[in-house]
Amino acid sequence: MFLTVSSKYIYDKLDNLFPNAKCGLNYNNLFELLVSVVLSAQTTDVAVNKVTPILFSQYSDAYKLAIANIDDVKRIIAPIGLSNSKAKNIVALSKEIVNRFNGLIPNNITDLENLPGVGHKTASVVMVEGYKIPAMPVDTHIFRIANRLGITKANDVKGVEEDLKEYFDKSTWCHLHHLLISFGRNICIAKSPKCDKCPFSDICINKEHISK
Repeated sequence: MFLTVSSKYIYDKLDNLFPNAKCGLNYNNLFELLVSVVLSAQTTDVAVNKVTPILFSQYSDAYKLAIANIDDVKRIIAPIGLSNSKAKNIVALSKEIVNRFNGLIPNNITDLENLPGVGHKTASVVMVEGYKIPAMPVDTHIFRIANRLGITKANDVKGVEEDLKEYFDKSTWCHLHHLLISFGRNICIAKSPKCDKCPFSDICINKEHISK
């Protein structure tokens, strides 16, 4: 850990900036959340939100999606990219949910990670957002922020996750996830970050990212 300020200082500053931070995906239940997070890989929440209303109007639960024609699903989600693999995954995971979990979405990391197309980050998002169970999903925004602020020097997702969990109190993890993503999307962006609007510019130890 390389920061000289407390985790509460970081958390409070972020919460002041983004008091209404929340998940960017639109969903009505745990099934829709899980499928939406799987679909969000390598695309934006905005793009996913454009296709899911059509998808869920036709396949409103795991039972219906489990018996869907993959080509039909592919056509619906084609605009978000990687439709071949994503269509196969969401149909396959729906079959698993029906056959192994009686149509219910698992509420633990291990079972979630064993579903087709569900990695550790996706499982963690479902835990945090769907079940409000503390976890630490690390996406590109959170990875970037943690390194820039000196919360970690890890160059892999697992290392960043471990350092974040050590630094921040577990009780903050669920909301912190949304705060960090909002910060990464709006201020600490990948290229030409808005350092003039950043409350951490005076403590940021990785200033080489600042555009000259």
